[in-house]
Amino acid sequence: MSINILDHEKSKRVKIVNLKEQDLDKLIFPFKKHSITSLEYKPFSRFTIAKTLDDCFKGELSKKLNKILKDRNSGTVIVQPEIKDKKFDKEFLVKLSTCLAYLVGLPNFDSMTGKYYARFEVKHTDSSDSYLRKAYSNLDLHTDGTYVKEKTDWLIMTKMEETNVSGGESVILHLDDWEYLDELSKDPVGRENFVWSSPKSKNVDYKVEHPVFKDDTNGKPIISYIDQFPEPKNMKQGLYLQKLSDALEESKNKVIFPLTVGSTIFSNNYFWLHGRKAFKKHSGLSRELLRIRGVFSH
Repeated sequence: MSINILDHEKSKRVKIVNLKEQDLDKLIFPFKKHSITSLEYKPFSRFTIAKTLDDCFKGELSKKLNKILKDRNSGTVIVQPEIKDKKFDKEFLVKLSTCLAYLVGLPNFDSMTGKYYARFEVKHTDSSDSYLRKAYSNLDLHTDGTYVKEKTDWLIMTKMEETNVSGGESVILHLDDWEYLDELSKDPVGRENFVWSSPKSKNVDYKVEHPVFKDDTNGKPIISYIDQFPEPKNMKQGLYLQKLSDALEESKNKVIFPLTVGSTIFSNNYFWLHGRKAFKKHSGLSRELLRIRGVFSH
């Protein structure tokens, strides 16, 4: 089957891949061979189902995904499967997301869950120690993997399910569209080492040091930043982080859109930042997300 790549209506940098029901039907039987438990316990089985997906498109899907994600001019793809039928349940979405990850590289171990992926809910009430689950606060723009030793080249977020949801739109920003990139990426403070830690729920018992900005192999700035986890060493670093946070949230070039249930945002983690708008209050609010983050295989 051929793959049709479209530009997102809000940004030509963001590409859309629609997976038709007739193609997804071909995955039902091979997916049933691998339970979620077997995928968790036997890493080689993840490559097997990923190859099944790629074979549906004669090897073109893996090529397209790698090209989009590594291209500085794009770097984000939204995969939209036609899953209105109940045969495509949440277990199917875990497997589909696993396929997408293994077509470009290797997932990192997720300390929060002790697996290669994480599933978490956002609800009306919350007692967690992270903005991730705070439904009625904005999740400000950030990148992933700021507090771990492993590289984090890319990030997958799949919307598994939602009920009684209004608001909560996805927010992303490409570094090259950010009005303050030149000023803040060239500021010497942004090139200093910052200490990064994490709350207890992340299950990471160490701290790391790295700058906010570095340059890639082409000399272009890349970013590693989240507002909750840096520990500024002095006034200079503290004020720089405040300026950075304000400049990101004030950007007029953020791409804001609703993500349909079942869809996946797949982004390069070095030059795309991501976040989420606050939800409107509802006592029955519930959303479940799946996250996979990792490295390119080549």
